[in-house]
Amino acid sequence: MTSSDRLKLIFARLGLDQTDAVNDPESRRPVVLALANHVFDESLIKALAARPDTLLVDAGGAPVAAHVGANRVAEASEALLSGNGASPALSGLTRLDPADLAYNSTLRKRAAPVLTRLDAGNVRAVEGALFRASYKGITDLVTKYVWPTPARIVTRWCAAAGISPNQVTFASLLLVLVAMYLFWIGEFGWGLVAAWIMTFLDTVDGKLARVTLTSSPWGNVFDHGIDLIHPPFWWWAWFVGVQAAGFTLPYPFLLLAVIVGGYVVQRIEEGVFIRLFGMHMHAWRPFDGFFRLITARRNPNLLLLTGATLMGRPDVGLVAVAVWTGLCLIVHLAQIVQGLGAPRPLVSWLEG
Repeated sequence: MTSSDRLKLIFARLGLDQTDAVNDPESRRPVVLALANHVFDESLIKALAARPDTLLVDAGGAPVAAHVGANRVAEASEALLSGNGASPALSGLTRLDPADLAYNSTLRKRAAPVLTRLDAGNVRAVEGALFRASYKGITDLVTKYVWPTPARIVTRWCAAAGISPNQVTFASLLLVLVAMYLFWIGEFGWGLVAAWIMTFLDTVDGKLARVTLTSSPWGNVFDHGIDLIHPPFWWWAWFVGVQAAGFTLPYPFLLLAVIVGGYVVQRIEEGVFIRLFGMHMHAWRPFDGFFRLITARRNPNLLLLTGATLMGRPDVGLVAVAVWTGLCLIVHLAQIVQGLGAPRPLVSWLEG
């Protein structure tokens, strides 16, 4: 997209009418003005639209967008085009800096939203900035440290090819079923190949939706619904496959109950934390963010299972997942107890 096309899409997604208000003296509505040669993070335009009489400036203090009354549209537009932040036309406006919106609670990260001029010489740099901005700050270690570079390549290819985020999510759903079947019949190696590709696509679909401004409520439910539901079915299939392959598990049904039940309880613990304190458990303190890297979610568990399979002992991998799940349940319970004893309201360390 050109920067102008991107702006038009942002305005449409936010429900803002697009009009030639500068040349419409009869208009009495306030107007959001934005320089069409700049790339804006959607959050910036959303914040500006909610704040009348506000001027958005870039990192260098230059004015790039404004929300003004109808009587100031023409002069404010001229001031923005001239880049004169000291213009009397912009006096009295509250200044908004991207750094003021650095904390993103949805992506659990602290980074100023993207705002930059776009020209022929910095297209790749802007693409990189938009991709990094779409990435969650607190996530598991594979997603955070292994997937970013290949995910950016595939995300760019999908965007250029016109592949939608929901199509990527559907492909990941098919791989969920393939991996489950292969685990069930004891084909752990091929099952892990399908599983890891699925986790990679699970990274791509969200990034593709954010950078192309095509995220939707349905896509969010589709993606996160799959993420939430499938892991215990994989562990159950692995449990069946291990026994079908002739391995003996200690206390097999207790093992399965700890893994599957522990997954459910862990997600409940995270939900309880949000309900009690109004924030994600892993965004509270630096330790909580670190522990999200390794907590007994899908990708860290897959690392345990992959290592054990490479050693020829998929049964040991399952036992390791059970032990780690139990330990993580205790840690998360301790986090809730500590939250109950801390001064309210809890504030994320990323907000400071």
